[in-house]
Amino acid sequence: MPGNTVMTLRLEPELRKRLDDLSKAQRRSRSFIAAEAIREYVTVNEWQIEEIKKGLGEANREEFASEEQVRRVIRKWTGRKRIAPASQRQARRGSRRQRVG
Repeated sequence: MPGNTVMTLRLEPELRKRLDDLSKAQRRSRSFIAAEAIREYVTVNEWQIEEIKKGLGEANREEFASEEQVRRVIRKWTGRKRIAPASQRQARRGSRRQRVG
């Protein structure tokens, strides 16, 4: 039969007051609120770490997006019709540097 484990933690007085206020507003115990917060924190961080591991695995296997795939995503989110290839952008930057210097 699974059971709950008691855990003791230290809170700054201001955080304890905020937890008490939240507990009263939600008509829940401090323990319930704290357990829920920890549950959500653990869930989000487990997901984030797993996604980072997947990304590192893809990078190690050299599974990168092509330049065209990146351009499509940029167009999708910015609404720009055309995005110059990296080689053209670098060439323009070089010519600007020559004019400035």
